[in-house]
Parts: sequence; structure tokens; C-alpha cells
Amino acid sequence: MLVGASACGGGGSDKASGDDAKASGKPSASASPSPTKPAGPPMLLETITPQTGTTVGVAMPISVIFTNPVAAKARATVEKHMKVSASQPVAGAWHWMGDKRADWRPKTYWPSGTKVKIDADINGVSNGNGRYGVHDYTHTFTIGDDVRADVSVTGHTMKVTRNGKAVRTLSINAGSAQYPTWNGTMAVIDKQEKVHMTSCSVGISCEKGSPNYYDLTLPWDVHLTQSGTYVHYSTGDPNPGSGSARGSHGCVHLSMSDAKWFYGQVKQGDPVTITGSPRAKAPADNGYADFNLGWDQWLAGSASGEGTTATL
Repeated sequence: MLVGASACGGGGSDKASGDDAKASGKPSASASPSPTKPAGPPMLLETITPQTGTTVGVAMPISVIFTNPVAAKARATVEKHMKVSASQPVAGAWHWMGDKRADWRPKTYWPSGTKVKIDADINGVSNGNGRYGVHDYTHTFTIGDDVRADVSVTGHTMKVTRNGKAVRTLSINAGSAQYPTWNGTMAVIDKQEKVHMTSCSVGISCEKGSPNYYDLTLPWDVHLTQSGTYVHYSTGDPNPGSGSARGSHGCVHLSMSDAKWFYGQVKQGDPVTITGSPRAKAPADNGYADFNLGWDQWLAGSASGEGTTATL
């Protein structure tokens, strides 16, 4: 589970928090180490996303956050102990986003209807830095309808499809020349009916007199990046489209009715692909932008390489 800045624009780091896979307790001080289990402080997982029992989109990776760094020499072994199974076998691979986060994604999007299981069988496994796994973790989730949104910054449109069929084309405004929107494919992180957004939280402006200052609570917010990109309604741009020519601070603006409708269509893991912006693609670890890396780039960050899921 990722938590990031609640405002459009700005830089920002990728941080994780949550309790969906958090280990509890500490090793008993009175217990003698088992001869079959190595002594040492525990290697724990902070989170596994998606949460178990959820239904997610076709671009959703499995994202595992460790509480402590995993050494490069231990990553191949750790990967092999994090087994991915699926009801429709697919090719995929792990990729390390630094030394605490490992994501698994299929080579191409998941097929709709696939049931997926991640078994993190890390009990006794070393992280290469003197820590050893003391728990096993299992998450199961389902891939839902194939919902995609394709945003054209220059065309001021968002085309929404479901299972390959066009649903609606919405009018949008994206970032300004000063604060352009990220290009690329970003899987939905989460969504909220209201989000408090401030320019200060993303380093745009903390001065109330500045033309770029804002402190607003805005509705129908679909979260795309940790650095603060959302698809949402903005009171400062109530009728977006090519006629209004209003630029955002990096977010994608919809009208109130369109924002509410889009909010009701999407779920975590649905891909939103933005083209036509002068900005680069969002970094893969800026939320769940894993598909912004080509397959060769993805494999370059894997310790064990491409594999095919076991069959559920």
C-alpha cells in the first residue's frame, strides 16, 4: 500500500505504509533458537499489495515492501521464495525498486478474470544483511474487468474503455507548461471521494499571495502517482476541455459530473495512460507505474529473471 502527497504536481518520493502484511510480535527472549532456524533479527514485510480478497485492474503489480534493506546477493533467493500462481498462467518477473521494494508484474497486462496468489515463503530466508524471515505470508486477489483510460493532453480528451469496448470520451485539461503532467501508464493507486490538496505539500508554493498557491478540498479523486497526480474535479477549472485552455498543476481535470462518473468506473490497478505531455514518463516506482519500463528494462532489475506463474 502506497501513501503519498495529496496534491497535484511537484516531485516527491515513493513511500509505503499500511498493515495488510505487517508482522506482529517479536521473537521470545526465553526461547532457544531452533537448530533448523537461523538466529538473528527478523526479516519482516511491511506490506503486500494488493490486499487479500480484493479485485484489481489489469495493470496492477504485486508490490512487496520489506521493513529492512535486502542485499543484492540475497535477492535471487528471496524472489524464488515469493511464489506467484495464477488461474491463467502468465509470464512475468520481479523487479527491485531500491533495496526494500520488489514488484512482480506480468510481461503484458493480466487477463481479466484471473485469480492470483502470492506465497511469500520466507521463513528462515536471509535478507543478506543478517536478518532472517520468521513468517510466511499469503495474499489472494482477482483481476477484474479490463478498464482503461487513455488521456490525450493535446486533444483534451480521455477515452474510457471496458473489456475492449469504448464507453465514453470525456473532456479534460492536463498540466500547464510550467507544471506538465507525467506521460506514460500509471495504474490507479487508490481513490477517495474528497482529498485535501495544498500547493505547499508538493513544493509548488507555500505563500498565500502566490498565483500558484492553493489549499482546497476537492471531490472525486483518482490517485495516479505518489508525487501527487490525480484525476479529479477542480473548482478552478470547472469546465475543462480545449475551449477553456486552463492548465493544472499536473493533475487531469474533469467536470464535476464526469469526475463522479469516472470515479465510479475505476478501481485500483486500472491503467491510465497519458500522452502528449512535454514531461517524461512517470518513474516506475512513482506509485504503480511499472508498465512504464520496457520488458528488457524490467528484467534488468530482476535477480532471477523471467518465469511463468504456477497454475492455481
